[in-house]
Amino acid sequence: MSTSRRPFTFDRVVRIVGSILILAGAVWLINVLKNVLLPFCLACLIAYMLQPVVALNGRVFHIKRHAVNVFLTLFEVAALVCAAMYFVLPMVIGEIGELTALIDRYRSNGMIEAMIPAEFRAWLDGIVSQFSLSQLADSGQLEEIITGGTSVVSYVIDMLMHTIEWLLAFVYVIFIMIDYDELVAGANGLIPPDYRPITVRIGNDIKRSMNSYFRGQALIALCAAVFYSIGFSIVGIPMAIVLGVTVGILYMIPYFQYVTLIPVAIVCFISTLDGGNFWILMGQCILVYVISQSICDYILTPHIMGSALGLHPAIILLALSIWGTLLGIIGMIIALPLTALLIAYYKEFVIEKGSVTSPETSPGGTS
Repeated sequence: MSTSRRPFTFDRVVRIVGSILILAGAVWLINVLKNVLLPFCLACLIAYMLQPVVALNGRVFHIKRHAVNVFLTLFEVAALVCAAMYFVLPMVIGEIGELTALIDRYRSNGMIEAMIPAEFRAWLDGIVSQFSLSQLADSGQLEEIITGGTSVVSYVIDMLMHTIEWLLAFVYVIFIMIDYDELVAGANGLIPPDYRPITVRIGNDIKRSMNSYFRGQALIALCAAVFYSIGFSIVGIPMAIVLGVTVGILYMIPYFQYVTLIPVAIVCFISTLDGGNFWILMGQCILVYVISQSICDYILTPHIMGSALGLHPAIILLALSIWGTLLGIIGMIIALPLTALLIAYYKEFVIEKGSVTSPETSPGGTS
């Protein structure tokens, strides 16, 4: 059996090199414009998630004007957020106040200082003493700090500019939601006719992948936040709701929910300083992780998202690293569906296309 391969002509080599250069330029441009693109990408994701709600409002309230449905959806989301803050925020503030009072009581009694090794405290005291005002004045470093005030000012200005950029995400959401259908149709019109079929197919595949993964993962993350908040509240640790909501938010990124084991362990340690067994309390919290994770993975995920993406854990971590480097937290959220699509396209257009045999040489063909 012989397979025919296209020869590497000069024209083909130029096309390959050009494609690589365009891809490298796109990656470089994304990295340079990351701070500007991230709010826009976040706005696109929010508008994409709220689009079914806009359509639902139009069907339920029989409103024909799309803009009215958009503002109605935004009002509903704002009302839901305000209601959640009204009921949840006082409990969160109370939990934070209890934990702060607990830390202040231990610090006033000298319990925290007693738990820190004397060598470590002496090392900290030595570092602090190096920054005394008299030594700074004698060494001339105080003048450097004063003259370096412009860097502090520039840092503050940069922080304010980044804040304004993220506030623009809300403006992006409004305009994207109002002209959502027109933007999609306009993007399709910008595609050259020769590449339009494959591009439309890729766009539809991305849409289906996002529908099956992103929205489903968001629903599962919401359920996980509820489960963990209830579990931590039953265990009785401080800041149970805060920790539960944090776990739910990090659930959008695979495996990142386990990072919260560190603050949970710290909270358990602080809450058992005046009595109680740390290991028993920590074991109860780990049981909350096991039960909540089992419900999310074995009950909710199969019913909400269907079959898994079928990615190896090493591929998942690599995809999170690559997309996170390119697009930050947004890239980490959308890393898995996009990686699954890339692998599927590679198998279809490279692996399976190269293994296809002609009818003359196929086992069922005629010679």
